[in-house]
Amino acid sequence: MAEEDNMPLDRPRNAAGGLREHEVRAALMDLLAEVGTVTATEAAARLGHSSGLCSFHLRQLARHGHIEEAPHSGGRARPWRLRQHTRTSDAPMEEQFGDLARGLEDESWQRWLAERDQVPSEWRRDEAFSAVAYLTPEEMSLVADAIRRALAPYRDREQRPLARPDGARPVALITRLFPLLPHATDDGDQS
Repeated sequence: MAEEDNMPLDRPRNAAGGLREHEVRAALMDLLAEVGTVTATEAAARLGHSSGLCSFHLRQLARHGHIEEAPHSGGRARPWRLRQHTRTSDAPMEEQFGDLARGLEDESWQRWLAERDQVPSEWRRDEAFSAVAYLTPEEMSLVADAIRRALAPYRDREQRPLARPDGARPVALITRLFPLLPHATDDGDQS
């Protein structure tokens, strides 16, 4: 286990969740958000870490109220899921999860920027784009649905590793559709 993994819980924490940011915890939260439930062994196989390391971080996430044990039929397998029906602030649960997800996305992006020179050369590029489109709320929903449909053929690979082609790796796919707020101009008008 890395030295950082053995740090006491009273070390620096992020303000959003009471638990210091860590790449393994971020990956576990992303995985849980995507697949629903996961055991430490399943997480280890998916993320490329040891099951002991995944188990340690799953317990820390549970201790800090981010996840909980999922119902299961006994046995040694201990599945985890995102915490259900809890609120740590006055913000709606969907908003809290969105904030957490965006924080994890941003952390993953910063890690990519810092470490991309260390990955195999065929993986050293990324595909990033942005656009501004004038849409109605209904059209914005249609665009989001079109993106989801475009990704649908690849979703079963998450649950079915044998469906992954040789050389496939997990790739973050982040789409944020939101209305741009007007900026105040020098003369006080809004555009």
